Amino acid sequence: MADDHGVTPQSEDFSAWYNELVAKAQLVDRGPAKGTMVIRPYGYRLWELLQGELDRRIKDTGHENAYFPLLIPESYLRREAQHVEGFSPELAVVTHAGGKELEEPLVVRPTSETVIGEMMARWISSHRDLPLLLNQWANVVRWELRPRMFLRTTEFLWQEGHTAHADAADAMRETMLALDLYTEVARDIAAIPVVAGEKTAGERFAGAVRTFTIEGMMRDGKALQAGTSHYMGTNFAAAFDIHYTSAAGRLELCHTTSWGMSTRMIGGVIMTHGDDKGLVLPPRLAPYQVVIVPIGRGEQGERTLAAARDLAARLTAAGVRAHVDDRAQLSPGFRFNDWELRGVPIRLELGPRDLESDTVVMARRLGEEGKQSLPLAAVPASMPGILAEFQEFLLRRATAFRDERTTPVGTWESFTAAVGSGWALALHCGKPSCEDDIKARAAATPRCVPLDGAAETGTCVRCGEPSAYGKRVVFGRSY
Repeated sequence: MADDHGVTPQSEDFSAWYNELVAKAQLVDRGPAKGTMVIRPYGYRLWELLQGELDRRIKDTGHENAYFPLLIPESYLRREAQHVEGFSPELAVVTHAGGKELEEPLVVRPTSETVIGEMMARWISSHRDLPLLLNQWANVVRWELRPRMFLRTTEFLWQEGHTAHADAADAMRETMLALDLYTEVARDIAAIPVVAGEKTAGERFAGAVRTFTIEGMMRDGKALQAGTSHYMGTNFAAAFDIHYTSAAGRLELCHTTSWGMSTRMIGGVIMTHGDDKGLVLPPRLAPYQVVIVPIGRGEQGERTLAAARDLAARLTAAGVRAHVDDRAQLSPGFRFNDWELRGVPIRLELGPRDLESDTVVMARRLGEEGKQSLPLAAVPASMPGILAEFQEFLLRRATAFRDERTTPVGTWESFTAAVGSGWALALHCGKPSCEDDIKARAAATPRCVPLDGAAETGTCVRCGEPSAYGKRVVFGRSY
């Protein structure tokens, strides 16, 4: 059980650990409407840092940001039958406005393929208009029956890329480019060692021809879909009349893509790195990379506080996000525990004896080094390297955890054992009916067909029919 300052241990109840932590670490609070969340400043700063890293990469590859309406005419969704069927249970629909019933209901966007498709049809006329590379940062609404903060909420924040191309080859290059961007951000910024792969037919995005995903393993062994990229073929182009005139003068349908990453990634960071003490934040995403805790009362406290502020200014000048905890009314121990709970990578303790010896005490959020005494003057120059080492340590740790719990299997018994604590690598027939049977019997789904998987053929681990993908499929229980 958790006390007032701690959280339920992961081994006791991982779900309770998560729910308690996101609140106690001041990331989110529950919104007034069921399934909504209020993202508090500390949590929103995490999102801003992730958003900034991804937005820069998106712009560097030639995409432009735009904004499209929140309310979409219901008829737009019905123009692509598979799409509306896939989203119907999740839709929030506005039927009254201005005191009157609307002639046509308006859907609160669950995603923007339809409204962006309508605009693409207006803006594209010639092959010279292609490719059209758009991105939107927005909120979306999908009605959730079992909400969980960051992971599944009725309203969440995301980016959604939408592009139009002259042919399938160019659209597929875009689809894979987006997947590569997501893989890079997950690995290099969030320190999550994701597996990139293609979704099976039964797990494909509604209306897509092919869906690709990045999957991360959380510390309870479950999978988290952290970003998806979809090749839509000409499905939406046909529904929304997105044509272009080719160089040869023929009228052709565009090939479109869509791809998205959301605030769900924050949940992924929490569950990939967190422990029984609280959050563990990768330095490149931490709102505060270093927190300085001055120790002492009266005149001594004033001296250590002044020195802490001077050190924070020098760290900031060195490119480090530093913060001074000047809550003198709280004990040092309380403040130490508070910043451990909130996942700050590096804590610096500065007391009167440290000032006398021109040193500072450093404590990493994780690691076996214990506390270390560092020369005060050298801290600003050495801290970027210390933070980089901590970032790399978290990625190595998460990678080792994932690899230890990923098991190639050949029998149903070994399959069920593997998905009980991690992932199974299994041959699979690819039939949705078989996937449904696996889900019913083992509560596991095919997460992806890994892009870098080794070639292998054989029979399906469940039904015994020939495998469909020429390689093993990642199966796991998921969020």
